[in-house]
Amino acid sequence: MSTLTDSEIEKLFSGAPQYFARSEGHCSGAPNPSVAFPFDEALEIRDLTDHVQIEDRAWSGLTAWPHLTRDLNQDAAARAQAVDSRKAHFFIRCRERPNMLSMQGLEKGTMGFSAALELAVGDALEEEQFGFDSVGKKAHAIVEARERMLSSLGYLRRLPETELLDRLKRNAELYRVNDLRKKTSVQTYQDLFHTFMRPCNSVVDKRDHYSLTNQINALIKCLGTANVWFDFTHVEWRIRLGQILWGGEDNDELEDTSSIHDASSAGERAEEKYWLLMQILVATELLIRLDAITEGEEYGVEAFRPVDVVHFERAATPMVKWSLHLARSWLDNIEIEKIKEDPPSDASETKGTATPPPATGWLGALFSKFIVRQHHEDKTTASHTYTIKGRNPQQQVDGLTHFAKKLLWPNIDTYEGLIAKNARQSIINSVPKPAPTNASERSSKSSESNGSKRGLYFGAWDRPGSQKDKTRPQRRKLAAALHPSGWLSKSYIYGLVLPGDGMCHFLMATLLENDSKAMERLGSFANLCGGFVYSGKSFWSTSCIVGRVIAAGQGSAECMGWVSSDILPLGIDEGWVNIEVEEVAEDKAHLGKKARLWAKKRVERESSILGDADEYSVFPADFIIPHENNYSTPPPLISVTLRSLELLSPANSIQSTPFTKLTPPASVSNKEPELLSFPANVNFAVSIDGFTAENLSFSLSYDINFVTAHPCSPSHRVRFVKSPSSPTIQQIDVSGSDTFGQGSRPAHRTGKTKRFLVHVSQLTLVRPSLTQIL
Repeated sequence: MSTLTDSEIEKLFSGAPQYFARSEGHCSGAPNPSVAFPFDEALEIRDLTDHVQIEDRAWSGLTAWPHLTRDLNQDAAARAQAVDSRKAHFFIRCRERPNMLSMQGLEKGTMGFSAALELAVGDALEEEQFGFDSVGKKAHAIVEARERMLSSLGYLRRLPETELLDRLKRNAELYRVNDLRKKTSVQTYQDLFHTFMRPCNSVVDKRDHYSLTNQINALIKCLGTANVWFDFTHVEWRIRLGQILWGGEDNDELEDTSSIHDASSAGERAEEKYWLLMQILVATELLIRLDAITEGEEYGVEAFRPVDVVHFERAATPMVKWSLHLARSWLDNIEIEKIKEDPPSDASETKGTATPPPATGWLGALFSKFIVRQHHEDKTTASHTYTIKGRNPQQQVDGLTHFAKKLLWPNIDTYEGLIAKNARQSIINSVPKPAPTNASERSSKSSESNGSKRGLYFGAWDRPGSQKDKTRPQRRKLAAALHPSGWLSKSYIYGLVLPGDGMCHFLMATLLENDSKAMERLGSFANLCGGFVYSGKSFWSTSCIVGRVIAAGQGSAECMGWVSSDILPLGIDEGWVNIEVEEVAEDKAHLGKKARLWAKKRVERESSILGDADEYSVFPADFIIPHENNYSTPPPLISVTLRSLELLSPANSIQSTPFTKLTPPASVSNKEPELLSFPANVNFAVSIDGFTAENLSFSLSYDINFVTAHPCSPSHRVRFVKSPSSPTIQQIDVSGSDTFGQGSRPAHRTGKTKRFLVHVSQLTLVRPSLTQIL
């Protein structure tokens, strides 16, 4: 028998996925894992993936990877939005890690190949940004760097708030029509440097001192200046973006594994908000110029030389590229409305006497207002109000109800109707009345019932051995204080969400903040990386091992990082739960530069379609199609039933609570319920014909992940034959029908690996080691 040629191997494995790990370029970080079908260009094969598709365009902020949402086929608005997005625009070569498209595998509770490899090099492992340990006042080095930025030796002039917001508003209009390309380089240069920036002495394009290339170079240098801007390569600032813009003094607390704490005064909040808006402004100036050059390249108008591309990739640090992601999200989703307003009367200036807005629902209260005055100490000269609002509120509300339906949220029919009604009213009344200066009535009741100093319930997350082991977890823990119309809701409804798992947190937080019954019964404290029991169902984040395990149970549903189930933990009526787990020692030893993903050649070699065979000595008979139901003696019937999810007593746990500052002060009359941390067990009843029924219990002690199998398709260009080395071939259906997308069915696994067939009853009854079975 002759060996297989290259073309024959390609035909044989045309429908088999091949795995790669390739770098994008020098200093581009860890390689990018990918899966491809290089030997077959049929659309039904090329489109096979090991993860689900994003179902709603409202959730597109989840990832920076190019993607199409599933609602394109049913929604005309979604199709129109997709057509609009096809216009020439600059592609930012910087994405979140792990790839959020791959975080929800085809099977519930699993993830795909890319996410599994990228967790060990994920963004959550980054060290905290130096000097940015507060939402408010920054370290002295940061203050000095910002002063230099605005000095005569810096890049920027300090713009009054009115000019800053006016320029942001104008940039949004330029972005809509891409009008910058129609202006001369001299006009764009003067617009940038005569009022906003100081001229830069560094010239890249010496042919034209005013060229867009030189303007882009100056903007990159400005955005890349150290110790000035928020660095959104750090996941904590991607989530806290909304807190800087819309957080207030009404207990807008957030707790994660970072050391960041809240601002201590309104003045600190205002200053940081100013610097964030300034960063957004610089980034939008850069992005609309990059878009103009990209469109110019398409139409042959503006030449961006290869050397300019190289210079850009070297100069644009990850911090700069993440600022561009922020600019894109802002321009796509945020609208600034400027309204002329009469000076406020004395009555309206009195603290606590402002009249609340009309009852237009929670969405109507989400608009954010900046009342800009010429002098802060003069409260009678207000001339304009700048209203920041989302461009697509109805789209985001539809996405929220879609999320609730998918998770089988209790009383979803009533909830959906309330959301739709509020949305319609808020769109009709799109210009809101001035918001009250103190906490609004709609949240005061919740604050009183749950403790008015919720911020004091937040402390550093405790982990066993946390004082000795400083390794960052692969998934960040997150907890938040919720209240209606909070900054978490604003972040989602406005659509200002940066790529990463923030979208998953915002969806659940928005759902809870605006379901009054759920807030009343669960409280205003949310452990967004744990789970909770509510109205006869349990809901779990897929960041929690319990969520990943019970996702496989009957009646479960998974959507956007959350799992709902009819399985209730024993002894928990309602409330939040935290699960105590340990990280796998082997996983902790292979993080960052030690991760498996860096060994690119090894990853590809170990996943080769030929296994460990020599490509020049492969015979047709070397490949068999194993079958899992081929037994010499029919095995006994077996029944496995999940009996219960059991949370052990916290007294047996290493820690009693996940927080170090959970005890509230004596002045709080109605304290929050304690959030205890439990070890978890799952209990099964196993019944085998001819044997006594047995109960088995498995401890969910380790924070492990489950990776789904990638779907494949048998080649339609290969004829299967019987062979002495493939004794089970006569029992296999090789028609190839109805196999696309069935990622977990092992009927067509082809390869040289030696396999052994073991029935589950053997493992259950005898529990031998694998060597004994073999």
